[in-house]
Amino acid sequence: MESQGSEDLLLPQEILLSAGVHIGTQVKTKDMKPFIYKVRPDGLFVLDMEKMNERIKVAAKFLARFEMSRVVVTSSKRYGRTPVEKFCELTGTKSMVGRFTSGTFTNPIYSKYFEPVVVVVTDALADDQIVKEAALIGVPVIAFCSTDNSLSNVDLIIPMNNKGRRSLAIAYWLLCREVKRELNELPADGDFKVSIDDFETLV
Repeated sequence: MESQGSEDLLLPQEILLSAGVHIGTQVKTKDMKPFIYKVRPDGLFVLDMEKMNERIKVAAKFLARFEMSRVVVTSSKRYGRTPVEKFCELTGTKSMVGRFTSGTFTNPIYSKYFEPVVVVVTDALADDQIVKEAALIGVPVIAFCSTDNSLSNVDLIIPMNNKGRRSLAIAYWLLCREVKRELNELPADGDFKVSIDDFETLV
């Protein structure tokens, strides 16, 4: 089992390790190199969990500055749908899951046109069209990124396994809890009554 410093982790290290939030892919991009802790014998790159935790805190502080109803949270990936929908339900942000229609952010005559103030994406690679449109209108993008992601047009990355079902549930649960703390809807050391299970996509 990988051992990293755990002084400032938002959840006990065992929970994060068992969900594989730190397990990347066998591909390492130049952009993601600073967030990689080591490479395993099987060739999988391992992400730095302390940096993931740091970035979740930074992202929560940033998101709390905006009108929640105009923050868009997206996932085109199946395992990201339930985490995104639960996050949006609890924070009042706008969920966009499944296929993203080109022009949603850029074409005012489109019936589902929406002007976000910030966009959160589950995977900068899979959600590339959303990232590009957000960049076109000058809207900041926060992205969960694994070792194979490019950081083009991404303003704040949260390094983590953005492919695993349990990993994504934990990521959005943590971000949700931290946003609520920043908005003073939850005490800094208060229990979050919603469970990680509630954020997980069922098979």
